[in-house]
Amino acid sequence: MQVSEAWLRELVNPPIDTAQLVAQLTMAGLEVDAVTPVAADFSGVVVGEVLETVQHPNADKLRVCQVNVGQEQPLQIVCGASNVRPGLKVPAALIGAVLPGDFKIKESKLRGELSFGMLCSEKELGLAATSEGLMELPIDAPVGRDIRDYLLLSDNVIELGLTPNRADCLSVVGVAREVAVLNGLTLPADDSVVIEPQHQQTLEVQVHSAEACPVYLGRLIKGIDPAAQTPLWMQERLRRSGIRSLSPVVDVTNYVLIELGQPLHAFDADKLAAPIVVRRSRPGELLALLNDQAIELDGEALVIADQQQALALAGVMGGKDSAVFGETCDIFLECAFFTPINIAGKARQFGLHTDSSHRFERGVDFNLQRRAIERATQLILEIAGGSPGPVTEVINTEALPIRSAVKLRSARIEKMLGIQRSDAQVHELFGGLGMQVVSCEDGWEITPPGFRFDIAIEEDLLEEIGRVYGYNNLPSSSLLMRSELGKAPESVLVLDRLQDCLVDRGYQQAITYSFVDEAMQNAVAPGDEFIRIRNPISSELAVMRTTLWCGLLNAALYNINRQQSRVRLFETGLRFYYEGGEIQQRKTLAGLALGNLHAEQWGEKSRKVDFFDAKADVEALLAFTATKMRFESSQHPALHPGQTARILNARGEAIGLLGMLHPTLQKQLGFDSPVFLFELDQDAILQHKVPKFTPLSKFPSVRRDMALLVAEEVSADAILGCISECGEQAIRDVSIFDIYRGQGVAAGSKSVALSLVLQDFAQTLTDTEIDAIFRRVLETLTAKLNAKLRE
Repeated sequence: MQVSEAWLRELVNPPIDTAQLVAQLTMAGLEVDAVTPVAADFSGVVVGEVLETVQHPNADKLRVCQVNVGQEQPLQIVCGASNVRPGLKVPAALIGAVLPGDFKIKESKLRGELSFGMLCSEKELGLAATSEGLMELPIDAPVGRDIRDYLLLSDNVIELGLTPNRADCLSVVGVAREVAVLNGLTLPADDSVVIEPQHQQTLEVQVHSAEACPVYLGRLIKGIDPAAQTPLWMQERLRRSGIRSLSPVVDVTNYVLIELGQPLHAFDADKLAAPIVVRRSRPGELLALLNDQAIELDGEALVIADQQQALALAGVMGGKDSAVFGETCDIFLECAFFTPINIAGKARQFGLHTDSSHRFERGVDFNLQRRAIERATQLILEIAGGSPGPVTEVINTEALPIRSAVKLRSARIEKMLGIQRSDAQVHELFGGLGMQVVSCEDGWEITPPGFRFDIAIEEDLLEEIGRVYGYNNLPSSSLLMRSELGKAPESVLVLDRLQDCLVDRGYQQAITYSFVDEAMQNAVAPGDEFIRIRNPISSELAVMRTTLWCGLLNAALYNINRQQSRVRLFETGLRFYYEGGEIQQRKTLAGLALGNLHAEQWGEKSRKVDFFDAKADVEALLAFTATKMRFESSQHPALHPGQTARILNARGEAIGLLGMLHPTLQKQLGFDSPVFLFELDQDAILQHKVPKFTPLSKFPSVRRDMALLVAEEVSADAILGCISECGEQAIRDVSIFDIYRGQGVAAGSKSVALSLVLQDFAQTLTDTEIDAIFRRVLETLTAKLNAKLRE
């Protein structure tokens, strides 16, 4: 929002300078992003009147002009502008004038003719980036007056970076209201006039979507002057508000938009087929907009239409087919209130953003429409003439936003802000902000006005007091907080410990978006039902991830493309999925490894990381858990069918997955070496194994080895699990120290060598007891796994 300081001070002029005003607005929550002079620095330029022009005797494109600048004698000035002509009033730089860029005007001779000054364009005065000729001033401009005084160029444009909740300050009147309250001044009363109709002709208006458009006003103005020109003062105010002057009618609607914050639109009445209808668009309906963009409507957008076609996208932009143009004589002036929920997102849906949509999305005062249409009518009549008709009003009071009173307790003010406010001070403050205040037993009932959509609870009112009183003025005090230390049970592992473990093993932590590309999501987890984002930032961030692998793979590719051939990454974060028809999220730890096992060195031969290297990293994490985990061969569409394992807890529940990226997907994504991935349920692996003392036996231990012949598909984990199920209390430890395939072992089988450590707490084990234990273990293995003792 750009505000002219001079315009603002016409409404309320506090006794402070620009710097103080800017600081005051910023501290009140209306942050000032920039303060820019409306014109570059120059001097010695006055209003001049061209009295006479003759052709330069030595140059076809130059004219020798006699210019009245308010002195005794006209000045002779040579000019090459195409629009110079007798009777023209234009800025004239006198001898000694200094223009922007430190360009000094001196007496000069152009192709043999003396020139005692210079006629100026907007560009030469620093008022515009480009210009096609001299700056033409109004015919009533006073000759000889300093142009800076005449155009009020000693002004600043204050650019406000408003937050979405402060739509009430998207107007000069709104900002003036704030300045008045902050300085204890009174904003001038509304001086808008009621325009009496000069004819009784109207256009019928029908509102079919009252919930989206509770207020719609229209007025037919006939016989405006198509040749009328927007006055310079209005052009300048629009320019300083960041709006280019187009035509009187359009300029008036833009002026009222900036002045009051109410968008309006004017239709060419001759192009309308009454009645005017406010309705939802029809699916596939086409609309050509003022910016020459043609859009196809979806059946949800709100439009202004007649009996033939849609005329405008409500609250966003008018249509080209009904636009006011250079020969328009009759206009239909529209002023409406559209509910924010029905306008929000519609402009962006069609790639648009307009001053109107910016305001309607945030909320426009639903009591402002009558004042705005009367003000716009007044300005149109003053500038372009015409005959106004009566105002057609369609108002649905039941659909208007409800302004409920909010209770403010006096004790709450002192408790939250540390200050006391009297009844008179509260009435003055909130009354100045346009709110209705009613005193009650322990405080006040305050009803927000139609332009404040951000006042709903008591804390909102406290914020208003704080920012108007001044945050820097609030008393400060030391906080006394009685806090209880959080519980940190030893059985729950801190996530940092697992992260440190991975860092110690050469991994680096990555942080990726929870939003991922749909194509990547389908490639990595084709069977998962994902959550689609309704308004994605981009097509590459359109769905919620069901696995952290999507982000890790993208991060790995990013590193590889920057000559990092050895990548170790891990991430902790949320994955999102549907369960029972509802959106769920689960904390997850995932990792990725590719490239060489070790960084380049001289002491060990280099080799690529393999499945068991990644498995060792996972096992290092699982070593912290409270229960024993096991790996089980599995399948996953994104992983290699022969190098994929599920990770199960002691109850047989899957808590993770480990494997090598499928070769087809590896090639599709652009990796030139195998990629290994793992993903673990964070909650499951954070159950810590609490150290527990085990008494030491005073009797010696005995080791016995056995070599078993088992089928190739029998896993080592199955052998160890079977021995554990034997229930032999004397077995203290079992380990596998060799696996052999080859000569002497039948095809489809393997030899697994184990060591059993036996020890008793009550006695020294005899050979007979040891042999009996050994035999029972072998019988169990034979019964359950068809294992045989290798001779």
